[in-house]
Parts: sequence; C-alpha cells; structure tokens
Amino acid sequence: MTIRLNVNIDHVATVRQARRAPEPSVIAEDLSLLRQSVSTYLNMEMAATEEMLRIALESRPDAVTLVAEKPDEITTEGGLDVKANIAIVRAAVSKLRQGDILASLFVDPDPVQIEVAHDVGAQQVELCTAAYAEATLGARAIHGEGAAHAAQELRRLRDAAELATQYGLHVAAGHGLTYRNVGAVAGITEITEFNIGHNIVARAIFVGMEKAVYEMRRAIKAGSFRPGLGNIPD
Repeated sequence: MTIRLNVNIDHVATVRQARRAPEPSVIAEDLSLLRQSVSTYLNMEMAATEEMLRIALESRPDAVTLVAEKPDEITTEGGLDVKANIAIVRAAVSKLRQGDILASLFVDPDPVQIEVAHDVGAQQVELCTAAYAEATLGARAIHGEGAAHAAQELRRLRDAAELATQYGLHVAAGHGLTYRNVGAVAGITEITEFNIGHNIVARAIFVGMEKAVYEMRRAIKAGSFRPGLGNIPD
C-alpha cells in the first residue's frame, strides 16, 4: 500500500498575503490551470458552500475535502463539525459523489464525527492532527506530563483511524505536522494519506520545493516502514 503525500500550496498564498502583494498567486481562478497541469492527484480543500461546490464541479479535482472555514483565518483551524451541519454536509457530499469526485471530510479524531461522516456518505476522513502537533512542539513532549499528553493525542488519532477503517472510510491526516513529528503518525497503519503544507513551504524557502518535499517523504517513510507493503516511494 502506497502512502500519498499531498502538499498544501495554499501556504504559498500565506507568503503573498504577508505583504498583501499580488504575487505569488494562488487564487480560485488558478484551479482550472492546476487541473490541467497536475498529472498526479489534485485535492481541493473548501467550505461546503454553493459557490465552492460550483467551482469544484466545474474544475473536477480528484478529491474535495470539506473543511470548516472562517473569513479571517490564515489556515483551517479545526475539524468540521459534521454533526452540527449534517444537512449541509450530506448535500455537498452527494453532489461531489454524483460528479465522480472523492468526498473527504476534515474532522477531529472524535468517534461521533467519524460515525456521522460515514452516515452522510463520505468516502474519506482527514483526521485533524492539530492537538497532537501542538503537544509535540519544542521540548514539552519529551518528559513528564508533556510526553503523556502527546502520547494521549497520538492514541486518539490511532483509535479514530481504526474506527474510520471499520466504517470503510479511507483515512488521511494533516494539520501542524512537521518533519520532526510526522513519523509517529505515519506509524498508524490505517493512515494512507498526508496533507502537509506550512512546514514544507517554510522549508522550501531555504532548500527549494523539490528537496523540501523529498525530505518530508523520507520522514514519513521512516515512520511508516511496514515490511511487505509498498510504503512511500523515494
């Protein structure tokens, strides 16, 4: 089984927005160009709005991940509350699947959210790793309560991934993952996809995008080595 790494290029726009400059450009109109040029796998993250659904169905990415969005946020800040928005999410998932687009939901590692994701017809869940990532920052996860908290968040991710797999869902993971903390998550066998942006784009400023992506692939491979499986290629 091959583990896929998707690079969230919206963080290029984060660099642009730091000075409110027009370049580099990553905007909605670029999606059609990306669809024409990306020959591997294009995953579009978006809110479950009529406007975004129209854009997705016109552009036809390979997958759409529905996320919770706020107008003033820099990046997605937490999992989508599928239960509280069940009618909207169900309708969006139905339209995506009718358009032959894989429907994924970005959710917290919460059994309730995973169950509802299955109920609305999603084909994949992307587990929000924000709490785990926060717990592993700096030296806080090395000793004592910090280490226990990081281990607890990792168990939450593992349990959620196992539950999602039992429901027949594909499992991805992302948010706040770095070269240093991704390995433990990659060791969760049910996770077959990672969506990572900020750490890769930040690293790319110093070493270039190709090397930054390669280094992240190596970090994932080191944590996910599973004899007999394809793992992530070099």
